[in-house]
Amino acid sequence: MEEVTLSPQSKTLTSEDDNNGDQPMPDLPDQDPSSSDSDSDSGSEDGDQAQKNLQLQTLEAELSTNPGNYDAHVQYIKILRQIADIEKLRQAREAMNELFPLTPSMWQDWAKDEASLSTGSDAFPAIEKLYERGVFEYLSISLWRDYLDFVQENDPSVRECSPAGILKARDPFERALTAAGLHVSEGSKLWEAYRKFEQAIFDATDETDNQARDKQIQRIRTIFHRQLSVPHVNMRSTLLDYKAWEVEQGNILNAGSSDLDGISSHVASAYKKALEMYNARVHLEEQICRQDMSDSEKLQHFMVGSIITNVYSRAVKNCPCVGELWVRYLLSLERGHASEKEIAAVFEKSLQCILTLDEFLDLYLTRIDGLRRRISCPVEGESVLDYSLIRETFQNASEYFSQYLKNTDGLLRLHAYWARLELNLRKDLQAARGVWESLLKICGSMLEAWQGYITMEADLGHVSEARSLYRRCYSKRFPGTGSEDICYSWLRFEREFGSLDDFDRAVQKVTPRLEELQLFRSQQESKLTEEGENSSKKNVRDKRKQVSEIPDEHYPAKRQKDASQKPKKAHGKDSDVLNPGEQTVEKIKPKGDKPDIQNEQRMKERVPEKTKAYADQCTAFVSNINLKANDEHLRQFFSDVGGVVAIRLLHDKFSGKSRGLAYVDFSDDAHLVAAVAKNKQMLLGKKLSIARSDPKHGKKEHARGSESRESAETSNGPRAHQALQSSHNRGSDNVQLRGRNTFAIPRNVLALGQTANKPKTEEQGEEKPKSNDEFRNMFLKG
Repeated sequence: MEEVTLSPQSKTLTSEDDNNGDQPMPDLPDQDPSSSDSDSDSGSEDGDQAQKNLQLQTLEAELSTNPGNYDAHVQYIKILRQIADIEKLRQAREAMNELFPLTPSMWQDWAKDEASLSTGSDAFPAIEKLYERGVFEYLSISLWRDYLDFVQENDPSVRECSPAGILKARDPFERALTAAGLHVSEGSKLWEAYRKFEQAIFDATDETDNQARDKQIQRIRTIFHRQLSVPHVNMRSTLLDYKAWEVEQGNILNAGSSDLDGISSHVASAYKKALEMYNARVHLEEQICRQDMSDSEKLQHFMVGSIITNVYSRAVKNCPCVGELWVRYLLSLERGHASEKEIAAVFEKSLQCILTLDEFLDLYLTRIDGLRRRISCPVEGESVLDYSLIRETFQNASEYFSQYLKNTDGLLRLHAYWARLELNLRKDLQAARGVWESLLKICGSMLEAWQGYITMEADLGHVSEARSLYRRCYSKRFPGTGSEDICYSWLRFEREFGSLDDFDRAVQKVTPRLEELQLFRSQQESKLTEEGENSSKKNVRDKRKQVSEIPDEHYPAKRQKDASQKPKKAHGKDSDVLNPGEQTVEKIKPKGDKPDIQNEQRMKERVPEKTKAYADQCTAFVSNINLKANDEHLRQFFSDVGGVVAIRLLHDKFSGKSRGLAYVDFSDDAHLVAAVAKNKQMLLGKKLSIARSDPKHGKKEHARGSESRESAETSNGPRAHQALQSSHNRGSDNVQLRGRNTFAIPRNVLALGQTANKPKTEEQGEEKPKSNDEFRNMFLKG
């Protein structure tokens, strides 16, 4: 298989050459005063120095007020490095690294500056620590190369090739290969550096020590085999170098047409697989090298083992406000068997970041999960943790979240977890009860909190304690139907756990409470019904107002009415007063005549608009609905009736939960009657109460009618009272309308000597009106 190579221009760009625009900083300036050749040069330097001092003051003021300004940190360090203010430069670098990861070039400059200022073996540990911090924060081949060169050149034990020095040097080489040995375009540089180091050790080995030389040859061969099994650039060149090295060791390889001829089968197989992997991704590597792509698109890591922890460590430093990263970081530390001190430090650092309440809760629960696992299932070689760590973490979480998560599932979940660990892990029942009691002080109106406490006692067989909790909470007011639910729950508890006397006592306690709740619900339903009726009346008034605004010429009946009511001349004179008796006799025909169709049509048109609106109102009021029911449940319930136009399910304006009440509009009265016939039928386990919603029979209409009767009695005296009384006593369909406002039939004039209260006989029948002559004769006879 042929190897696909990267183009020359693509190999000139490494992963850290750009470094977000950071360029290598200049070397420290020469402080030798003899470097000034003239007074003009000295003046120019003084001017530059004054300008830099002014820039430093500006940057210091900016960083004091806004320490998160990344660019200000970079410029501040750059100027301090130019003026060679070493102490301030160290402080500036440390201050920036507290907030941000330094770029690889900044770590290289820092290490080189410290190396140029310090000499001797005493400075080696401090500079080595700087390199360690740098390679921990960034994946950089050049930084690793500088670190490895520094160790080989400055560590005395490594330079002397002592056994301890050799082991010390191999450790950073192996860690470098673990971190960046899989880097496709730059990883081969680390492999080559490792081989050269081992070759130097082989060259320095005594020629007479054959055992040591053979062991070193095998070590170099192993490095070759490892490198040939990973995909990277110039794989064929590495293969040829390996074959040449084997020849130098005196091994004769069979020459052939293929590059793989003469090498062992397992090496050849690993090489082929690595070459296939490289050819599959070489085009992606070229795009990364050639195009201006974002850092996230360039991020190509192969992570194994503890490397994941290092990645999360860098991630939370770059993105500290992402709670999920901190959670995964804690889990990776636990998987890597990190010490409790290290995990606790990361957890405390995460709490200082700006996160949401849900993210903080997830962090606390993750921390507690880890502590629980390490206490209940300790790992060999690790010290057993004290349970007080869990209790302290729970206590801190409770104090924090009680301010913000009152009456929420999150706070309930936290305390339920705490009580369960106190009971099962710590075996402390009193502590578990204390946890529940502390929750009830915060969330006493939360039904689920009481139920969780009761469930714990019931599961433990503590019937008396559970019953005591029921007595404490059955009279409390809970949202929705919670008050009823806790009462019914107590009765179920006594049926399953208590004696008959216990059950009877619970019934005596619960029954008045349920009646009280039922009365409250009915009052609420009545209030809602009245509100609905008022709303309907308002709509009717609005409709009448809209109709009244239409010009009169659109209503012929109204024109006829106005024309008929115009005043007529009496006795040839203009008169604005019309005799009511004459008007009545003139307009209305006696009984028995042919019906006046035109008059009947006028009467129909004079029906008030409000009566029409009521006739069109076909609405049913439904109550006692299961709180889990929705519009679709009600629509299916009335599906056999049909004619459903709209469903208005009422909800609580604060909680948004259903109130168990609804208005259902139907297309006509026939469907409404059929719907009301379904009263007391079951829906989702509850009997529905269905009634006609008719605003015209409201309380206000009744009060208005009573008021009119009282006024009539007051104005007309006993006679009006008798007329009203007779109208109330009518029970048959043959109703005779009487009174001064009657318009359907003429008033009967009783003959002298008769009384209004005397009942009529069948022989008398309906008396005809008498003429003037008949009246005159009656007076004369009398």
